[in-house]
Amino acid sequence: MSHSSTTHRDSWKSNWGFVLACIGSAVGMGNIWMFPTRVSKYGGGTFLLPYFLFVIIIGLSGVIGEMAFGRATRSGPIGAFGQAIASRGKNPKIGQAIGYLPVIGSLALAIGYSVIVGWILKYAAGSLTGSVLAQADIEGFGQAFGQMAAPFGNNFWQTVGIVITFIIMVCGISGGIEKINKVIMPLFFFLFLGLAVYMAFQPGAAEGYRYIFRIEPEGLADPMTWVFALGQAFFSLSLAGNGTLIYGSYLKDSEDVTSAARKVAFFDTMAALLAALVIIPAMATTGSQLNEGGPGLIFIYLPNLFKSMPGSRILVIVFFTAVFFAGISSIINLFEAPIATLEQHFKLSRRVSVTIAASLALAVGLCIQGIVSGWMDFVSIYICPLGAGLAGIMFFWVYGSDFAKKEAEKGRPKPLGSWFRFMTAYVFCGLTIAVFILGIIFGGIG
Repeated sequence: MSHSSTTHRDSWKSNWGFVLACIGSAVGMGNIWMFPTRVSKYGGGTFLLPYFLFVIIIGLSGVIGEMAFGRATRSGPIGAFGQAIASRGKNPKIGQAIGYLPVIGSLALAIGYSVIVGWILKYAAGSLTGSVLAQADIEGFGQAFGQMAAPFGNNFWQTVGIVITFIIMVCGISGGIEKINKVIMPLFFFLFLGLAVYMAFQPGAAEGYRYIFRIEPEGLADPMTWVFALGQAFFSLSLAGNGTLIYGSYLKDSEDVTSAARKVAFFDTMAALLAALVIIPAMATTGSQLNEGGPGLIFIYLPNLFKSMPGSRILVIVFFTAVFFAGISSIINLFEAPIATLEQHFKLSRRVSVTIAASLALAVGLCIQGIVSGWMDFVSIYICPLGAGLAGIMFFWVYGSDFAKKEAEKGRPKPLGSWFRFMTAYVFCGLTIAVFILGIIFGGIG
């Protein structure tokens, strides 16, 4: 791609705008409905040790790599992969064809996420009217969720979610995505911190804290602890060869991607820990066992639990507002790669690109309401690790480690050490292969 085609591209107005957008893309349902469950199931601190280790490894390799790859090529996956292949004197169309895989994966995830954001919106509205807490018992909460999650069970709120998403998207990178993340990500952390403080004063919360931070050495010998810690870290940091790469493509050369990657990894981990510090002590307070993750935790078990607590009406309002912020910040990231593809490769305006993506998302999203769990599983098991692995291979092997290191060093006061090649070309690319294989064996580890 010629430089002239990149001169009119939108860009981030500030480093923190970029970082907050990347944090927003990483902070999602995995932090809220899966991380606390994994912490609970695999022994609290016993799970946290390998999780922190994998976050550091992936943050210092894959996150830096995708940001730098996007910035180096000023393009999404299709253009980036094409330029990588062209650097070896081969036909760029080969790379462009491969680049469609992560873009399609991103669109498929975004469509699935639109169903979930619709659920969150309905519950956020219901928390204001009081209908969320109107059920008598756990069976009532289960039935209410089942009716909503049935085929065509939530058409209105799903449509509202798509409209909100695309109002943000049509305003562009600096005017839409950056502005909204500068507001909702600090609010997300503030609201969850408030919930965590509230839970700290509930009777029985201390038992939950003991559970979160205890370490059982025998648990570290269980391979499953490491397998699911790897999957949680990998998917939580939002690596799939699309979202972080496309956000990086709007980044100025003067910005330090290694510093940005560290911030993203740190705040994403903080978000996951905050969710655990809210949900696990809440479970301990009522003597409940946290063995149910996924949508059931958010829409059935927690509302039922909150109902028995003082200030339950405010609790559910704060909780579902924060969860909505996490969902909307993730979905706008997932839609950006497909929209940028329509802009760059089909020469369409932002408005037309957004309209096409919105129409497709709404048409398909309304039809998959009853099978969204299987839809998301398929994409996350097969397409996301492949996308991340392909991006890693294209940047660290096809372009080569010397080029990757030079690009990652732009905007840095000091050069990167010799560790960079080993961590990226070998460790990270090896981990993406492991995530793909393990996901197939265990039916998903993210």
